[in-house]
Amino acid sequence: MDKVVFITGASSGIGLETAKLFQSKNWKVAATMRSPEKAADLQKIADVATFRLDVTDVDSIKSAIAGAIEKFGRVDAIVNNAGYGLVGPFEASTQEQIDRQFQTNVFGLMNVCREILPYFREQKRGTIVNVASMGGRITFPLYSLYHGTKWAVEGFSESLQYEVKEFGIKVKIVEPGPIKTDFYDRSMDLMKKEGLTAYDNFVARAMPNMQKAGETAPGGEVVAQVIYDAVTDDSWKMRYSANSAMILLARKLLPDSLFFALVRSSVLK
Repeated sequence: MDKVVFITGASSGIGLETAKLFQSKNWKVAATMRSPEKAADLQKIADVATFRLDVTDVDSIKSAIAGAIEKFGRVDAIVNNAGYGLVGPFEASTQEQIDRQFQTNVFGLMNVCREILPYFREQKRGTIVNVASMGGRITFPLYSLYHGTKWAVEGFSESLQYEVKEFGIKVKIVEPGPIKTDFYDRSMDLMKKEGLTAYDNFVARAMPNMQKAGETAPGGEVVAQVIYDAVTDDSWKMRYSANSAMILLARKLLPDSLFFALVRSSVLK
């Protein structure tokens, strides 16, 4: 029987690459995004159906899940990929920016999980893949709010897996490192505050080095492969790294003082 994957944020980057990879592996794909009309190329691929979904709009989540089940007859796995990066000195942030960052990266992901759980619980199986980040276990300057959301995703996912295991539901966390996607361009929101110049020198030194990591990184297909591996892994393994294994190992082995020094030397050259 054909299996079905439901992906959020599938219009570009990691989500788009994930949709294409699953389709190439003979899965049916429910590719969701805020503006399906902009995904004409994706809609032309066999066994891929697009649905409108805004993770901050619960009604749109319910509608997309129902639409996917009606179209394909089932959902076997959900990939929570939708998100974006809010970057800059925390002092420059506005309440609106903070709310949007958490509404999208944390509460939106939770909304999708809450809406699919009754269905997975009823069928006594299902896999939830939450795309976090290596930034859910380590930090870099100027990403305080983004890191706050990804650390929240890690904690939420780790606790959730205890609750749903008895229903045959697996919770997986994928932790990408630097990836060459529009995260460093279209999906990035830079925080600035009129009259606040105290951080200008720090930002001018750090941002080019942070951007360089994305420019020289592998593409989203690397993460797509890890997501596919996580979904098709029958074990109860929870965390999967993607271009991040070495730095996560360094964070685990090094004391804070050494790891922080390593980050400073890399970012503030």
